[in-house]
Amino acid sequence: MIVATAGHVDHGKTSLVEMLTGIQTDQLQEEKDRGLTIDLGFAYSKIGGLSIGFVDVPGHIKFINNMLAGVGAVDLALLVVAADDGMMPQTLEHLAILEALRVPALLVALTKIDRVEPARCLEVEAAIGQQLQGTSFEKSQVIPCSSVNRTGESELITALKDHAQRMQQRSDSGHFRMAIDRTFSIKGAGTVVTGAILAGEIGLSGTLSAPNQSQSFKVRGLHRQNVVSASASAGDRAALN
Repeated sequence: MIVATAGHVDHGKTSLVEMLTGIQTDQLQEEKDRGLTIDLGFAYSKIGGLSIGFVDVPGHIKFINNMLAGVGAVDLALLVVAADDGMMPQTLEHLAILEALRVPALLVALTKIDRVEPARCLEVEAAIGQQLQGTSFEKSQVIPCSSVNRTGESELITALKDHAQRMQQRSDSGHFRMAIDRTFSIKGAGTVVTGAILAGEIGLSGTLSAPNQSQSFKVRGLHRQNVVSASASAGDRAALN
């Protein structure tokens, strides 16, 4: 299952992913210096026996193009709303994007509850419910949590497992299709593309083509969920060389 975060800057998306996976997704030095996510971050983990790939997206309006690249082909969006701030401009914009892209499902994490009184949590939770009314996400679960004291961690894991059991599995038959969110070059290896596999299956030495490209490409190396693998199929995140 592939899960993308969403929500306003500094509402705790990266900290939440780290709580669930133990992985810090901010890798750029600028991200560490400024304390905010700029590029897409990735974390892979077995959670409650479930293999999950997390795409951590930036919340700042300046990096909305990176956010769009990260949420285009996911099974679930994890909308993060800080209890102290409540709904903010990028919360609303990200929610509108998720709706426009028809992301299949939404789970809301009400973060930073360690900073506020219980009454404030109830107030923000009610505001979230009002905002979701009339959308495809209006029945989404809201889970109060804190990455500081790990409150809500077990509830989040249970909700993720429940969604994985309910979601429609992608077909690994038919033509291979992959939504690419990053391309880069590695010295001595060449071009690498990463993204979510929408349909079909690919293996080493497999041949692929890209839209508006006359030539085909042979897969020389493959990572599935950040692990070297011989093949990858629908529902996986993969890196192809």
